[in-house]
Amino acid sequence: MTTGHFYGVGVGPGDPELITRKGARLIAGADVVAFHAGVGKESNARRIAADLFAATVIEEQLTYPVTTGATPHPGGYPGALAQFYEESADRLAAHLEAGRDVVLLAEGDPLFYGSFMYMHDRLAERYRTEIVPGVPAFMAATAAAASPLVRQTDVLTVLPGTLPEPELARRLADTDAAVIMKLGRTFPAVRRALEAAGRLDHALYVERASMPEQRWLPVAEVDADSVPYFSLIVVTGDSRNGPRSRTSADPIPAVAEDTAAGAELLVVGLGPGPDGWLTPEVSSALADVDHVVGYGPYVQRVPQRPGLTRHASGNTVEVDRARLALDLARAGKRVAVVSGGDAGVFGMASAVFEAAQDAAYAEVSIRVLPGVSAVQAVAARAGAPIGGDFAVISLSDRLKPWAVVERRLRAIAEADLVLAIYNPASCSRTEQVATAQRVLLEHRKPDTVVVVGRDIGRAEESLTVTTLAELAPASIDMSCLLIIGAEATRVSPAGVWTPRYVEA
Repeated sequence: MTTGHFYGVGVGPGDPELITRKGARLIAGADVVAFHAGVGKESNARRIAADLFAATVIEEQLTYPVTTGATPHPGGYPGALAQFYEESADRLAAHLEAGRDVVLLAEGDPLFYGSFMYMHDRLAERYRTEIVPGVPAFMAATAAAASPLVRQTDVLTVLPGTLPEPELARRLADTDAAVIMKLGRTFPAVRRALEAAGRLDHALYVERASMPEQRWLPVAEVDADSVPYFSLIVVTGDSRNGPRSRTSADPIPAVAEDTAAGAELLVVGLGPGPDGWLTPEVSSALADVDHVVGYGPYVQRVPQRPGLTRHASGNTVEVDRARLALDLARAGKRVAVVSGGDAGVFGMASAVFEAAQDAAYAEVSIRVLPGVSAVQAVAARAGAPIGGDFAVISLSDRLKPWAVVERRLRAIAEADLVLAIYNPASCSRTEQVATAQRVLLEHRKPDTVVVVGRDIGRAEESLTVTTLAELAPASIDMSCLLIIGAEATRVSPAGVWTPRYVEA
């Protein structure tokens, strides 16, 4: 017997007239129509499409066992849902095996925050499957509010309101336009995130878009206790809606040239990653500035709050970035340039002082606030490998010839200094580690201790202790920092350490 055909049909946001002609035809001709529903609730997808059902259609209501995180299931909320999806798939598979065509209705679009995708994961490899797109709820919401969403090169970000509040605020600040889904109980946190991102005044709340009871109003006027699940927020990309964070794709903007009295620029180190490694001095400074300037991933680490404008750019425009920060400070803005680790160790401090040589910035004072450096973090994880004299070098040859790097490697090796290596490799620099290993082996013993720290301070961190001869260059990338021991560096049960003393 030929098996049935499985269809995922988007029925749109609520208005039955927004179902596509193809979707309507498939629903009307289906042997089985399936739809999801909450416990004790009517299926919204069924309500939208019910007038299209054939008189002989078999209806399959797939009732969620739980709609919140509280459940007695031994696998918790994820386990309860996984079991539900498996059982639902088995129910639909029985119809398909019997040769019946099955249409699974999806509110909005089947692959946009919908449950259809979990059935697709379980059934598409076994049965002929087709997906019919539907109008997403946010498109109906923008139409209801008659509010243009994006223009020209604006970037749209779709966000679930279930994101952690600081993360949601950061993403809202870093995009032109946004759609926030999954409100309900999350609304108070979403509202706070909008306020922190400076987007509250231009955020529109839309409830039950395209349905007879639809309504929309500014988010600032919404009663949090009245927010249903079928609601969302639209933040438009209209340039009149205020500033947003810059990205690496944006040109460095011009700033007015008037110099303010007492102009000051802060250059701060954020540490290698964990919030616990951010110094109180830096944390206090960041809470008091109007602008944060830096490489995108570092700017993202600064919590968004009201009044803060973030200027994120790529990793090869350091001096341009420094000039922007100096211009802002000269105009009387409170500005911090941020770097990972310590700003003075292969960070932005040097670039700022380079740009500040311009006489136009003579009245801007520069204050550098130290941070925990990556070499300190890796050394601490290993023990005390830099307990004696040590040197630090970057293997990047973007700003210096490789011949200079190699000459310095030889000098450090001959001096028997512990060596910390930053920027050991990248996508375009794959040979430097192997070359450095060869150069060092000309002067160091093969059993010289080597520490490889990867993503130290982050959840995925790893620390490897090996030797100079056994170091695998292919395993090294930009997430790594290497510490090459001196002759006296030792490995003990307590860790890796280098004596403070040097024997004559």
